[in-house]
Amino acid sequence: MTEAPNGARTIHPGLKLGLELGPLAVFFLGTSFFDFFIATAAFMASLFLSMAVSFVLTRHLPIMSIVSAVIVTVFGGLTLYLHDETFFRIKPTIIYLLFGSVLLGGLLFGKPLLSAVLGTAMSLTEEGWKILSLRWSLFFFVLAALNEVVRLFFPEYWIKFKVFGATLLTVAFAMAQTPLMLRHEIKSEDSEQTSDN
Repeated sequence: MTEAPNGARTIHPGLKLGLELGPLAVFFLGTSFFDFFIATAAFMASLFLSMAVSFVLTRHLPIMSIVSAVIVTVFGGLTLYLHDETFFRIKPTIIYLLFGSVLLGGLLFGKPLLSAVLGTAMSLTEEGWKILSLRWSLFFFVLAALNEVVRLFFPEYWIKFKVFGATLLTVAFAMAQTPLMLRHEIKSEDSEQTSDN
């Protein structure tokens, strides 16, 4: 574990991935062996546990994680209280629309907000951050639309889409941005001197 530039600690990528995907795995197993409402409660509990472990290890919680947790609490709570799956199924749509709108709104005001989220992990030019923010905002809107299509017209496949489909699409999209990030990467003086030698 090392110190990040903003004072937060970084953890092993494998552990970070496990903490992020763990709640989804719990939800999928919950729906496989129990009912939707038990799975929802288990998902909420595992999400908060994952965030707690992440905070203990890094002394930091990303703002996107906090926002997601608030929305999960509201819509998951409504699902359990009213015993209606609709609220939990529409939750991803709300999250995707919110993230997409925030990123797009930042661009309209000349501030690529993605740099505030990922700025400690990579260093890009201003143009690079703008393009990346625009692409991610549009991607979030596409995910929101896909979630609604599956939720409304293919409800029997929604759980698989949430756990596997959306996750794989996000990973694939993130990997597809690598050429853009390499093209607009700002290299440190140390790396430039190393490459010159």
